[in-house]
Parts: sequence; structure tokens; C-alpha cells
Amino acid sequence: MAADLSNIVKAYDVRGIVPDEWDEPLAELFGAAFVEVTNASAIVVGHDMRPSSPGLSNAFARGAAARGVDVTLIGLCSTDQLYYASGLLDLPGAMFTASHNPAQYNGIKMCRAGAAPVGQDTGLAQIRALAEKWSEEGAPETAPVAAGTVTERDTLTGYAEYLKGLVDLTAIRPLKVVVDAGNGMGGHTVPTVFAGLPLDLVPMYFELDGTFPNHEANPLDPKNIIDLQARVLAEGADLGLAFDGDADRCFVVDERGEGVSPSAITALVAARELARNGGSGIVIHNLITSWSVPEVVRENGGTPVRTRVGHSFIKEEMAKTGAIFGGEHSAHYYFKDFWNADTGMLAALHVLAALGGQDGPLSGLVAAYDRYQGSGEINSTVADQSGRMAAVKEAYAGQDGVSTDALDGLTVTGADWWFNLRPSNTEPLLRLNVEARDSATLHTVRDEVLALVRA
Repeated sequence: MAADLSNIVKAYDVRGIVPDEWDEPLAELFGAAFVEVTNASAIVVGHDMRPSSPGLSNAFARGAAARGVDVTLIGLCSTDQLYYASGLLDLPGAMFTASHNPAQYNGIKMCRAGAAPVGQDTGLAQIRALAEKWSEEGAPETAPVAAGTVTERDTLTGYAEYLKGLVDLTAIRPLKVVVDAGNGMGGHTVPTVFAGLPLDLVPMYFELDGTFPNHEANPLDPKNIIDLQARVLAEGADLGLAFDGDADRCFVVDERGEGVSPSAITALVAARELARNGGSGIVIHNLITSWSVPEVVRENGGTPVRTRVGHSFIKEEMAKTGAIFGGEHSAHYYFKDFWNADTGMLAALHVLAALGGQDGPLSGLVAAYDRYQGSGEINSTVADQSGRMAAVKEAYAGQDGVSTDALDGLTVTGADWWFNLRPSNTEPLLRLNVEARDSATLHTVRDEVLALVRA
């Protein structure tokens, strides 16, 4: 009977507690399985600052090299720096990180050459099956083949220069920016990316520490940006930026210490990317982003395309449509010029360029892109997810002027409001997002839906 890895192989990545749920011998099998499934002759591997990351990534490299594959180790890096290396070298890649999860976790985000995602439907299920099989039987001996080479390469400078080549910041006014790296990989990338720019950088928690001594490295949770908000006000800064643990997501705080919604950032960056592309192009947004996003895209000559939540859906749609940009409510931002991969750093540079290219404060700049009232994500623990979803659908389906769709969970749209209700893939939760033209309508709709969900 093969080992069951379903608890650690998720929809888009491997993630679990080390060493209880997975360890270096299993990482070695994942490395062997990865090169088998991708049919790679060479790969690139990077890792974050977690205590277990160097050992796990080296084990993965050994497993790959034992099957005759050459491995380039880029060492400490952000996830988008690994995507840069995969795109630049045109090699499949593996990033060892558990993003914003607590210290005892680790994981692997994998991609094919050119940073194309590996998810359940694009190789991850096969990788899991091989790793399960080999964990019981042992990996088969390869035909007489020389082991691959393992070499080290620094990609940080190239990554920084590549990003700065996509956004011109040379002529902006000087800006004071507070950056909270949360002891994650932003502390590694920000100093090099920001070097030479007209920025007065105030660093917070730049020490790489995978035990996260100051706060969890998840800026979407309001409690984790309290320190940043206070520091922006204390410093009289123009803005604040917060990165998650592997620094692929970026959250923005304005000069008043107020969080800027990722939908507003999506709309702002979309307008800039459309301008760069001659006022046309496709922009992808998931169905939980604000109505502001498709409105701004159309106003700037673009075509908005709505997708399900999840990076594999966005990347797939970008590749299919040739979209120039994509954004999610979770502060993931995807760029055609970055191999359709997500990079919070490039989105941050766009915000800095937009702010520094005019004289007003960030709050005034983003007001044009933040037009509605949003609830944020509200989670309810529900045993019978499908039953509660059906009750909500039944309550709204017959109402005049109300439409429903099932692209991802249940979306219900009225004249002045919409909401999306969808089950969690991993927990007994229903996730609710509501948006409306005014706060009174928002609260009414939110309370009606929650009453049904929690009945």
C-alpha cells in the first residue's frame, strides 16, 4: 500500500508540517518525481528563510540530480525571484516555501519551464502518485546514467534589474516608503530592488527569520499590518508596503495608515499596463475583485475577463487569451511581461511610479479606483456546505432584477450589490464576499446572507 500524501499535496502546491508530515527523504522523492513528470534535463531550485528550507531544497536537488538532471541552486529567494529564474533560464523550477503559514510548515511551489504553473491537473497529481509509490517501493534505479551537476547561481541582481526595466522610476519625486518584510523574503529582495531609486526606505523586520518573531507574515490579516500602519503615521511616510513570507504578495497602506484594497491596486496597475500597451489589451480578474476593476479596464480601452479564484486559473486564462495583466482580491498580481507569473514587487513598483509621477497623496490617487463598499472575506464554519449554499440560492433566485451564476461557488448580483459565497477546499467553511454601492446596502445584504448561512 503506497503512502497517502493527500494531506500535504494541495491544489497548487505541497504544504505540510516538517518533519511530522514530510521530511528530507520525501523531498528527495519529490525531486525525482518532478523531473520524471516534467521530463526535464535541467531544473532550478530556490528556497525561503525557514529553518527547514535549505535541507529540504538540497534533498530535492539530490533526488533530481540522481536521475541525470542538472540542477541550478539559486539559494535564498522570493517566490517571484524563482519564477524569474525559471523564465530567464527557460527551466522547470521548484520553490521551497510555506508562504505565510506558521514556522513549523514548509512546502514546494513548482512550475514548468517559463514559470508555467504545476497544479493538480498539470502534473502535481502525477508527482504525488510517483512519490507515494516510491516511498513504499523505493525509487527505481535509473538506467546507467551519470548524475547531474549541482551548481549555484545568484539571480537577485538580475531579478531586480529586470523588474526595474519594466517600470520607469527614474523621474519620480522622492518618496518616503515604509516596508514591513515580516521577517520574510522581502528583507532579501527589497534592498536590491530599491537600490538607486529616489526612495527614502524605512525598513521593518528585514531580518530573515523563519520563526516570525514579530507577527505572522500574512498582510491580508489586519492584525499583521498594525505595526506598519503606526510606523507610516509616525514617519510621515508617503506609503507603506507589506510583503508576505515568500514575498510574492504585496499589500499597500496609504499615507493615512489606511489599507488600500487589492482591487484598487489591480485597477490602478491595469490602467498603467493598458497605457503601456497602447490603450488596449485583455485584463484578467477573479470574480471576487471589485466592480471597479472591469469598469476601469473598459474606461482605459481594455477588455476585462472574469475567472475563478486561484492562481492556476488566472495563469491558464492569461496564457489562453494573451492577457497583459491579471489581479486577485488576495493581492496576487500577474504580468504578461513576467511570464504570466505573479509578482507583488512589480505591482509595488507600479504603485510607486504612479504616486511619484504626480503631486497628490496616495489616498487621493487610489480614490478613483476604489468606488464601492466591500465586506472583505467573512468565514462561517458550516457542517453542511452544500445545504446552506442551496438555501441561499433558493432565497435569491426568484427575486426580480437578481441574477445568479456558478462560475465559482454561488455569485448573486442585484442592481446595486453582489455577493459571492463559496466553500473552502480545505476546511468546513463558507467564504462570503459582499460589495455594494453604499455601506447601508452592504450591511443589509451581508446580514441577510449570513443569517441564511448560519441558520
